[in-house]
Amino acid sequence: MNHKQKLRLRNRLNLQRQKEGNHPIYVRIYVDGKKTEIFTDYWIKKVDWDNNRKLVKSSNKKADVINAFLNRVQTSIETNFYNLRAQNVKTSALELKNKYLGIDEKPAQKTILDAFDYHNTKMEEKLKINQVAKKTYIRYVSTRKKVVNFMKHQYKVKDIPLSELRLRFATEFEHYLLTKDNLHTNTAHKYIKNVKKILNMSVGLDWISSNPFKNFRCSYIAPKREILTQEEVDRIRFKEINIPRLSEVRDVFIFCCYTGFAYADIYEFEYDAIIKGIDGGSWLKKNRKKTGVKESVPLLPVAMEIIEKYREHPYCINKNRLLPVNSNQRYNGYLKEIADICGIKKKITSHIARHTFATTITLSNGVPIETVSSMLGHSSIRTTQIYAKVVESKVSEDMNDLKSKLFGKSSDKTKLTSNL
Repeated sequence: MNHKQKLRLRNRLNLQRQKEGNHPIYVRIYVDGKKTEIFTDYWIKKVDWDNNRKLVKSSNKKADVINAFLNRVQTSIETNFYNLRAQNVKTSALELKNKYLGIDEKPAQKTILDAFDYHNTKMEEKLKINQVAKKTYIRYVSTRKKVVNFMKHQYKVKDIPLSELRLRFATEFEHYLLTKDNLHTNTAHKYIKNVKKILNMSVGLDWISSNPFKNFRCSYIAPKREILTQEEVDRIRFKEINIPRLSEVRDVFIFCCYTGFAYADIYEFEYDAIIKGIDGGSWLKKNRKKTGVKESVPLLPVAMEIIEKYREHPYCINKNRLLPVNSNQRYNGYLKEIADICGIKKKITSHIARHTFATTITLSNGVPIETVSSMLGHSSIRTTQIYAKVVESKVSEDMNDLKSKLFGKSSDKTKLTSNL
């Protein structure tokens, strides 16, 4: 009899899955002993989980939001279950999950574009409440377009059911991106990683049983990061520039070289971003727009001088901004002019300043990599290690130049001999 069906719900922290030290929260549904789960999109650290109450501890700043969400999920599922039971309609854990998620009961018929649309709609909702960076959302929209164009080119179809996807789709998609779109391997594999994430989501939604891309290995070729030497930084910093628009851009660029902040963050800095640090000095703090990780940097004298220089600047006063920062397109254009004026052949862009801070300003001067990683707001020290390799490469290059000057090009063939 339907009235004998029993429902049990339990919030669960999945310790088997991990991302940067965080674990995902699921709501597990049991109906007559059979279970399924709903992924909540929330990740927390193990220490923040109250395993007795099956809720987030109040010490976590998002505890109220997450716990309220978990309660809403359980209430919604309970309401659906008891409504169905009152009508003598037999249900299952999977049906309750699908009903809550607003999907049909035939997940195998979902297509790859269905998966993208579901994911991107959810991400767009998060974008509206600043839970995700716009750049991240645009990346998935762009990936969807790439997949659409690929299916039209390769298979002459507009869409493909998830159940029909195989590993071959990934290898052919890679070939298409490399040969037809002329993308670098790193860029092509970023698109494929995005598709893999969409398919992992589809597995979690029970739309497919496994990810057909799981055996596709995405490689990464470390790019050569352009940096400025201390001499080049000083050349730009002390160059007399009488054109206001270029002088302002030069100062903003130098500020970035000595703080490591990205252009997207500098553009939005207000005066209240400056706080009193643990050492009593002035610090600049902000959550990175790209990663959401907190980035805290003690302000060096050079940076403080630039802030004071523009304290009464009309733009800074009217816009309540720390510095007079132009749009990124104009900013990079002006940097090219500045490079020409200073006789620097390298292609200077807004992000070179961040690379320069990581290498020339900090690592090359003995600042520990852990400290640099924290100041850069990196979510993983592995990201910072790329800069350490740049420094090592520069040391090797400089020593080879020195060896050539002192001993000539054939120095490596020179052998020590002794007469016995």
